[in-house]
Amino acid sequence: MKIRVCIGSACHLKGSYNVINSLQQLVEEYHVVDEVEIHASFCLGVCSRAVSVKIDEGDVQSVSGATVRDFFIENVLPAVKRPEPVQAEK
Repeated sequence: MKIRVCIGSACHLKGSYNVINSLQQLVEEYHVVDEVEIHASFCLGVCSRAVSVKIDEGDVQSVSGATVRDFFIENVLPAVKRPEPVQAEK
């Protein structure tokens, strides 16, 4: 999974570097380093939604320092975490 975070002017002013740092911490916290790449990107074309974040080829979403954890849990984890296999009873 590739997460792109806009670092253009509007997003920079709204805290894009804080969002990037938070996402990197969450990737480590949830042990999905091998599944998730975070990239800084210039203009995702939706400056009014700053900080603009895009997962793979999905829609641009608005993320802030206050919403980054919820964004990660709701959008990233379900896509990368595979359910643990259920062990049959003996």
